[in-house]
Amino acid sequence: MATPRYAPVSPVEPVRYYESPEVIPDNWTPGRPGEIEGRQPAGERLGYQGPDQGYIITLAERARTRIKVSVGESVDDALRGCSLIALRRASLFGRAPVVHDLNLALSLWGFLSDSPPPDLVAVRKELFIGVGHVHHYKEGRALADMVPESTLRMTPDHVQTRFVSEWRVLTGYTR
Repeated sequence: MATPRYAPVSPVEPVRYYESPEVIPDNWTPGRPGEIEGRQPAGERLGYQGPDQGYIITLAERARTRIKVSVGESVDDALRGCSLIALRRASLFGRAPVVHDLNLALSLWGFLSDSPPPDLVAVRKELFIGVGHVHHYKEGRALADMVPESTLRMTPDHVQTRFVSEWRVLTGYTR
């Protein structure tokens, strides 16, 4: 630590200067349990890692009033399923989720449209049922994994204009 200029120093004392410590510790190595070496693991049902992913909860609550569901659908299911897709998109770009990620996912499945195609509504009823519950983790992951990366790289406006005629290609639905 540096000595302030106003600190009195006896003129007979030698001037102090920096000295290295007597013992230099070894380099740090990952040796603790659970320490990840190398890149983040990727694979089935591991999700998509990214910074500050909890912010999607705030974004989803703000979007709750804009979501349009049909009879037999749940807003909670729509929010959770689309939040997982939004998190995948955000991690693809290496950043925290933003409102455009969620808007893309909601537009993709027609939850922001006043009149989505009837066949899309039938498919999303089947795919999104129960996804809002924690016990349906596998179904939520499958929903997020289904959307092609090319769709996630589009802008939300581009998806909104194309989903009516091309929703099967955009969502990756193949049945």
